[in-house]
Amino acid sequence: MENIYSGTQLVLGSFYEILKNEEKAFQCYLKSAEWGNHMGQYNVGCCYQNGIGTIKDEEKAFQWYLKSAEGGNGNGQHNLGYCYENGMGTTKDEVKAFQWYLKSAEGGCLIGQFNLGSCYSDGRGTIKDEEKAFQWYLKSAEGGDSDAQFNLGCCYENGIGTIKDEGKAFQWYLKSAERGNFMGRYNLGCCYRNGIGTTKDEKKASHWYMKSAEGILGYM
Repeated sequence: MENIYSGTQLVLGSFYEILKNEEKAFQCYLKSAEWGNHMGQYNVGCCYQNGIGTIKDEEKAFQWYLKSAEGGNGNGQHNLGYCYENGMGTTKDEVKAFQWYLKSAEGGCLIGQFNLGSCYSDGRGTIKDEEKAFQWYLKSAEGGDSDAQFNLGCCYENGIGTIKDEGKAFQWYLKSAERGNFMGRYNLGCCYRNGIGTTKDEKKASHWYMKSAEGILGYM
């Protein structure tokens, strides 16, 4: 009965969020969370983090992400890692950030896999390991994460954690660019301009540079 009630409140919250009624969405998510729904707990954390339907409160966001993460929710585990990495609502702790990204990544969360790759790439919270970084970028990229696809392209272009392969670099930049990633679009433009992994084509280079610029302006 509890699972049915909490699940219903979660669905209602999503419905109200689509209708742009943020206060009712938050109230439904909160009811779901209080009844132990781990996705509801994650959503309440997001509401507190971003001030959606309630007053922004990073400490409460952290607490709800913690509940969600401890319950096994991959998104909650990722966001808890983000909190520890950036000192949001808690004391900054890169080792704990790495540990929660790892749990999230192992559970199949694409952004968790990407951030775990970044930890290995930069040596944040763990020993630097470019081969492991590459492997986690690959998992995330294959799942469709455009940032991971861009980073995977960089790995192949520069031989970071893998054998240098400009053809594969081009292919992953293309995938990233097609998903709207402005960095992927820029590097794809560079590939066409300089003939990296593909035939030189100034027209296509200009096209992707323009797309990248449009993405940056939209992001700002």
